Amino acid sequence: MAELVVYGATAAGVCAAVAAARHGVPVTLLEPGRHVGGMVSGGLGYTDIGDPRVLGGMAGEFAAAVAEHYGTSRYAGPEPHVAERIFESWLDRAGVAVVFGVGVSAVEGSISVLHGTDGRSYRAGVYVDASYEGDLLAAAGVPYRVGRESRSLHGETFAGRREWAPGKHNFEPYLSPFAADGSLLPLIDSSPTVDAGEGDGAVMAYGYRVCLSTADDRLPFTRRDGYREEEWELARRYFAMLAERDLEPPDVLGLVRNLPNGKCDGNSIGPLSVNLLDGANRAYPDAGPAERAAIVRRYQEYTVDFLHFMSTDPAVPRQVRDRLGEWGWAADEFDGGLPHQLYVREARRMLGEYTLTEHDLHTAPTPKYDTIAMGSYHIDIREVRRTWRWVYEHPDPIPSVYNEGYLSVPVRPYQVPYRAIVPRYADCTNLLVPVCLSASHVAFSSVRMEPQYEMLGHAAGLAAWRALTTDRPVQQVDVADLQQHLLDERQILTI
Repeated sequence: MAELVVYGATAAGVCAAVAAARHGVPVTLLEPGRHVGGMVSGGLGYTDIGDPRVLGGMAGEFAAAVAEHYGTSRYAGPEPHVAERIFESWLDRAGVAVVFGVGVSAVEGSISVLHGTDGRSYRAGVYVDASYEGDLLAAAGVPYRVGRESRSLHGETFAGRREWAPGKHNFEPYLSPFAADGSLLPLIDSSPTVDAGEGDGAVMAYGYRVCLSTADDRLPFTRRDGYREEEWELARRYFAMLAERDLEPPDVLGLVRNLPNGKCDGNSIGPLSVNLLDGANRAYPDAGPAERAAIVRRYQEYTVDFLHFMSTDPAVPRQVRDRLGEWGWAADEFDGGLPHQLYVREARRMLGEYTLTEHDLHTAPTPKYDTIAMGSYHIDIREVRRTWRWVYEHPDPIPSVYNEGYLSVPVRPYQVPYRAIVPRYADCTNLLVPVCLSASHVAFSSVRMEPQYEMLGHAAGLAAWRALTTDRPVQQVDVADLQQHLLDERQILTI
């Protein structure tokens, strides 16, 4: 029997498992997929850090390992395969048992036994849910929220549905959403729209952070069997509108060599991007394995089709096609294709001992007595959905497509309390949640960066060790003792 079971081999899960194992705790790491590192090894090489002064603990250790690998004195985003090798080496040296292909089937109690989808049972004194989806916390009956809340819930200025706003991620006005027969075009979300500021349970956009290359052995973007020409009618109309108005076409992937060896971490830039905004991800957080697999497949197909369309279709401006033509799939990453990890920017969020909100980041950050890590990246809510509205112009209203939800607001460096990664005592006493932590939709959009996950995973691993050593519920861990161990391991708790 392991004393600690960590569910989800994300970067946070690896850090939690290794941090505890380094202190002698027998650890089993369960991963539903076949890789370790989550998004850090799954395409998100050029990660968002914010203020580098808050980067400490195992996040700082990872940055140093990357710098050492490339023989540089400063951190640069790693190639995906390099990130995975670093995490694998950590797990191997720490003696963590890693079991792939195992999801949560059920749990007994809160939590005495975890039943895996492999038919085996896993018992431990403490559990860590480090998955992007929060499947273990949900199986344990720990309360959670999904998606946007209303402004009134926490008194947050930036909560709820957003009004239309211009910007680099939005379309020019008067792009029609309708086909000739009056139906909505593909790639538009047809779900009802709530009033501005109200909650609707919608989550940020998902997508793939594609790893592309300019190397001679790069692999071309190809046309997929099942590619549908009609899915790209909105894009064709958009580019035609830009040409009519003599406007420059936007960037679509942020194609800069931001990774070593001529590679690029392709991000979602502009109104048309690798972010799929038609509502396909809305059911994902609470979906079962079969439905999730279908949603993932939809994102895979969309991404492959997007790259084919943007690089070949005559409706796409020549400069966009030519620019994308300089790139292709990196032959030595992901077998020359899509990453193994869908970018699940947001799924479940636990309702824990303390809920981090906009006020903790932006309005009036206050010191936390139980700080375990710091954050600093801006409130970064990516587009939530693509919909349409009537624009009341004379003489008749005009239907116009727009992307809704994007927001970017600076924050000051802020502290994340231990209470945000533990459930309420009445809900579960032996679970730690460093990824789907207790935060509002707005606050989560800042905390969700991988360096923060690594630091929170590190803290969760040490907290599990201290809970096991002192035979206490996770809510009763001596916080001052935990903080001292974190400081000893170079975590940053204040600046």
